[in-house]
Amino acid sequence: MSCIKQEGAAGDAATTGYNAPDRMQPRAPSAVPAALKNGRAVKQAGLAPKGLYRPDYRVMTPAMRSPDYVQMSTAAAITLGLVEGRMYNCSCTRCLNLLLTYPEGCRANCAYCGLARHREAERNYADRNFIRVDWPAVPMAEVVDRIAADVEGTPFHRMCISMITHPDSDADTVSVLKTWTDRIDPDAIPISILSNPTTMTRDDIVRLRDMGSDIFTVALDAASPAVFDRTRGKGVQSPHSWKTYWDAIHMAREIFGTQKFGAHLIVGMGETEAEMMEVIQRLVDLGGHSHMFCFYPEAGSLMDHLPATPRDQWRRVQLARYLVDYCGVRVEHMRFDAEGRIADFGLPEAELATIIDSGLPFRTSGCPGKFAEDISACDRPYGDSPPSDIASYPFALRAPDLRRVRHQLGMERPGEAYEPGEEVDLD
Repeated sequence: MSCIKQEGAAGDAATTGYNAPDRMQPRAPSAVPAALKNGRAVKQAGLAPKGLYRPDYRVMTPAMRSPDYVQMSTAAAITLGLVEGRMYNCSCTRCLNLLLTYPEGCRANCAYCGLARHREAERNYADRNFIRVDWPAVPMAEVVDRIAADVEGTPFHRMCISMITHPDSDADTVSVLKTWTDRIDPDAIPISILSNPTTMTRDDIVRLRDMGSDIFTVALDAASPAVFDRTRGKGVQSPHSWKTYWDAIHMAREIFGTQKFGAHLIVGMGETEAEMMEVIQRLVDLGGHSHMFCFYPEAGSLMDHLPATPRDQWRRVQLARYLVDYCGVRVEHMRFDAEGRIADFGLPEAELATIIDSGLPFRTSGCPGKFAEDISACDRPYGDSPPSDIASYPFALRAPDLRRVRHQLGMERPGEAYEPGEEVDLD
């Protein structure tokens, strides 16, 4: 199958069903007392350093704000040598994820996000978790110093600046990008922007392209206007709108060009599989890509009481998304049941089995690296699941991993038996 080579760019395995709209309702912001976290009282964060930091790193203070400081994922900090640690079955991450940071926090209130505005009185903003992990704050100048010292030898194949909803985020994104490109050639390490359409204009998008960014993505996250509104918009007293986000996607297509824009999508927030696939097909028809996450309840968010996406639902959508993005299959070729679940992928059984056995549909989906044969450089190790129940694989799947995936899909080979936990090797 030629499409197998074209990838460039906490549920139980036995769980069935899907995260339907009637069960995926976030709490109202007013129902979450600022002094509570998951129903328990918490103390306001003090200035004691967290154990993650090395002794020569200062604790976060109100002065640590973008553009002089950025936060980065734990995986990126480990790879860069800023913090100690190791990742299950990964020696490093290949994307340097940078996140704008402000002591006053994000002004949006997305129901699934650990950075949401409703948490502002709960604890020190900079100490909050985001997509399941800590994000250490580092001087931007030090980040650039470390990379510029050995650009040829860096393990990073891409750098991504992630914006948040804040009055300064547009200008600060430009400043962070300039600090980077003044010393590091974008051709050596390609650059992505994870944008905040709510505050951006067309001129902002053009400027980021002209400064060297080669991919522009939009964190659409929700797969339908209804899910968007109740998790990102008026339903949670947040400023985002479905139309504004799609306007940004269309502008990115015009400004960056085909295959140079995309959208993040979170599977399992109450949409049907049919709705998710319709959005994925829409992006492909525009010339873009989808970068998928599996919903995993974030501690302290308005959705932290809800179930993670069942693995059978997640694997079906992963597989179908890969077929649409890279194999020329269209949603119209597929068949859905009365609940909107994928019942037929639109390919002959033998052809589908070959694609599944490649393992590629189940790898993390994101922006590509600097080589044409790259799987997604943005591998986000364990950003949407624990290592004991991997959703997005940040490494090539091994034989036990493939047995587990086939089991989750209900597509075991004749005589094949998956032994729960056989793929876990903590050594």
